[in-house]
Amino acid sequence: MAASVVLDVFLPILPSGVLLISAATAATAATATAAPGGISLIALALCAASASVLGDLVAYRLAWRGGPRLDRAIARSRRLTTAQERLGTALGRGGGALVVIARFAPAGRSVVSLGAGAARRRAREFVPWSVLAGVAWASYSVGVGYFGGQWLGATWFSVAVSVLALCLAGSVAAYVVRRPAPEPPAAAATAA
Repeated sequence: MAASVVLDVFLPILPSGVLLISAATAATAATATAAPGGISLIALALCAASASVLGDLVAYRLAWRGGPRLDRAIARSRRLTTAQERLGTALGRGGGALVVIARFAPAGRSVVSLGAGAARRRAREFVPWSVLAGVAWASYSVGVGYFGGQWLGATWFSVAVSVLALCLAGSVAAYVVRRPAPEPPAAAATAA
């Protein structure tokens, strides 16, 4: 589980969210049937959150030290350039909520972690938000798996409904992240 979550920042196609939900559903079923050796949901959430933060920090640090080659790669991508600018602005204004929201968006975690490092944002501007994002994502995913297992039992249908809830959260997060930045008020309007 931890390896999947850590590597998810570099290979966003890894199904770490699906694995976490499935593990939470299985842990719920194991607890309900009193099977010995059941996984604690709190331990599962802590493991996933820690792995999420570790992956973010590795990507952040690699991008920080990336040098000219990484800068050229980011400059070639309009999406990465735009994301890097928006992230720098958001973190500079204390708006690290973007880091939390992006954790739920497909590939958002990758863009944010790499963008923060490449933009040379200070660790104290990025790390607290990364921790909050990891805890929020892990808690949400474990909670969805738990409630899916409680309400629907430990079946494939339960996992499918839970994964659908994760995808819905990801879609909402992707919409929020991709929304155009608000236009600053005109100088004339502020002078009046």
